[in-house]
Amino acid sequence: MTRPFSLAALAVASALVLAACGGSSYGGSNSPSTSTGATPGVASATPIITAKSGSLGTFLTDAKGRTLYLWDADHGAMSTCNGACAQDWPPLTTKAAPKAGAGVKASLLGTSKRSDGTEEVTYAGHPLYYYAGDTAPGQTTGQGSAAFGAPWWVVTPGGKALQG
Repeated sequence: MTRPFSLAALAVASALVLAACGGSSYGGSNSPSTSTGATPGVASATPIITAKSGSLGTFLTDAKGRTLYLWDADHGAMSTCNGACAQDWPPLTTKAAPKAGAGVKASLLGTSKRSDGTEEVTYAGHPLYYYAGDTAPGQTTGQGSAAFGAPWWVVTPGGKALQG
């Protein structure tokens, strides 16, 4: 009876070790966060969208300065970025109406329902996303990426893709 107990103990110990080592390619403390500090893709209480000036020009960020993007593959306010796409490009989701911060037009803010039932923040009718590769406020490393078949762009305060 010692052998089955040993195998069971080994299996439990292995599971604990694997759980402790889990993570994703962009996970951990470098993941972008929503305006309340939550994990991307997890609804924040009330996101505040602001405008920030950087090397690309003026573009939208959350209250912590994390860059927000739009995706050319989205036609209309409903997001088409799901699964692996949403892991690399987490949507800015919310449980309340988003708020306009400095340089942002409140009339352009809205939400749309995602396929998983969560509400995603939109701006000028575009669903908003973070890029998991941006590890610090103000980074724009996702700018111009063609990941998942269409370009990703930072968003101007006017609601347009900031290309170039």
